[in-house]
Amino acid sequence: MNLLKKYFNFDLNTQKNHKIMTVAYAVAIIFAFVVSLSNNNDVSASVSRNDISRQLAEEAALTADISEDISESSPVYSDNSISNIRNLFEKVISESVEKIVEQEIIVQKGDSFISILGDLGLGYNESYQLSQVLKKVYNPANLRIGQKIAVTTKINSHKHELLSIENITIEPKIGLRYILTKNEKAQYVALEIKDELMDEINSASGVINGTVSTALRAQGVPAAVVNDFVKIFAYSVDFRREVRKGDRFEIVFENKITPEGKVVKSGDILYAALKLRNNKLELYRFEDANGTVSYYNEKGQAMKKFLHRKPMSYQQARISSPFGKRRHPIHKDIRIHWGVDYAAPKNSLIYAGGDGVVVAAKYNGGYGNYIKIKHNSEYSTAYGHMNKFAKGIKPGVRVKQGQLIGYVGSTGRSTGPHLHYEVIYKGRRVNPLTIKAATGENLKGNNLKKFKKVVADLKQTYTKMFAENEEKDTPTKLSQR
Repeated sequence: MNLLKKYFNFDLNTQKNHKIMTVAYAVAIIFAFVVSLSNNNDVSASVSRNDISRQLAEEAALTADISEDISESSPVYSDNSISNIRNLFEKVISESVEKIVEQEIIVQKGDSFISILGDLGLGYNESYQLSQVLKKVYNPANLRIGQKIAVTTKINSHKHELLSIENITIEPKIGLRYILTKNEKAQYVALEIKDELMDEINSASGVINGTVSTALRAQGVPAAVVNDFVKIFAYSVDFRREVRKGDRFEIVFENKITPEGKVVKSGDILYAALKLRNNKLELYRFEDANGTVSYYNEKGQAMKKFLHRKPMSYQQARISSPFGKRRHPIHKDIRIHWGVDYAAPKNSLIYAGGDGVVVAAKYNGGYGNYIKIKHNSEYSTAYGHMNKFAKGIKPGVRVKQGQLIGYVGSTGRSTGPHLHYEVIYKGRRVNPLTIKAATGENLKGNNLKKFKKVVADLKQTYTKMFAENEEKDTPTKLSQR
């Protein structure tokens, strides 16, 4: 009724104007009812055509009766009142056809932010202006194929025309959103919203019946964490030769999660253990006062060796050719083999054996694609027969131990995909499996004191639980705290 008051210039206290209001209201209801029927595709499921016709007839009769009554008592109406009635009808109809639509758009090849808005029905100038507003917090050029964009629009459901863009949300990664919306003045503004991430502590344990990786994944451990688990033990364990069926693993690691519980990324391994027959290897993560992170045994002794014995992701790789004299597979004569060959699937990952600087990354005759890394004044390592180098690997680049440098291949003089790995000590090539390079630095002083507190806390919370599970011979599926 308040809407009707706005469109009429008379006093509601008079009986005549009450009747005029009733007519307008009744006719407006009919219009709105008809429009709503045309918008609602499901009406026929709940209201029959006979019922609709009967209701319309009753509304029309009511309007006619009231109109006749008004005509007897008030034969003349102002032009202004008639114009206001017409405006009211137009407003009722226009508001009935406006519809809010929420949709998700997936970025396709060749799409841009402006072209996506154009496909929605927005003009180029308006699309460009919105892109400039969004650019204040997020560059639309960073959109990638497959990325999802949530869009809320207002449309004319009769004409299927876009009336306005109400809201656009771009979430390039979990926990980070860029929103284009309207403020209280109906002006577009761009917002950046970062979820406050929380640490979630996870644990798992189980029996190894195949590979270590398979056992970990079976208990729900994420692939990235599985790879880290293998890496930190690669310094001291030969996974192919030393791990057997019936051995066990234990792991405690972090996840970064949003307040809604979505995992943003897998975090650090806090504790890892391998029980190989009667020998249990336990590693604890610790960051010292200088910010250096490494893994230590329970006594604070560093487990990190100076050089990897098998710098590969495929830790099950077998030795296809050892260091020393051998019958050459191509030349068929006896020659010295100056490295260790690890047979592995093509494009398996190859890591830097230690921290150092790349001094060669090229095609090198029989070595094929070849990389050499200088670690210090005494040690260097070399890697041959690669399928290709990792992105950014070239002479002069500094690499960290365990960093990806290339992919297993069969380039040069080779009979199949493998890694040829050499260790050079003071200019002489030595057996990578027998070198006793210096270990990492052991903890002492305040660092050792803090480390022991970390160990005690982890033992109190987790190792007792792991021991109980081992006694019951049951695995621990991924659990959170």
